[in-house]
Amino acid sequence: MAESRFSITEDKSDSKTGKLIIKGPVSAANADILNNTIEKVLKSECKCIVLNMREVSFLASGGIRVLLKYHKQSKSLNFSFHIEAPSENVRNVLGMVALDEMLLKK
Repeated sequence: MAESRFSITEDKSDSKTGKLIIKGPVSAANADILNNTIEKVLKSECKCIVLNMREVSFLASGGIRVLLKYHKQSKSLNFSFHIEAPSENVRNVLGMVALDEMLLKK
């Protein structure tokens, strides 16, 4: 079975929320793409960044590092940052590294 391709789509239905729909594996090779895309959304002055990770098949340490970076920045720069609809793999990985409580939307 072929691995799904990595992609990020921005949902622009709400101008105050930067919602990114992420699909495929978030590997070390594409963590920079995730980082740059979140950075771009931040520059558009959104006060809330939501990552829909329903279709993320794999989350590597590089991806976790990006998530932590923006979670920390959200506190100092006063914006909201969280993950909605995590795939089972994302939920498991975040649980293993004790970040599920911090990053997942309740």
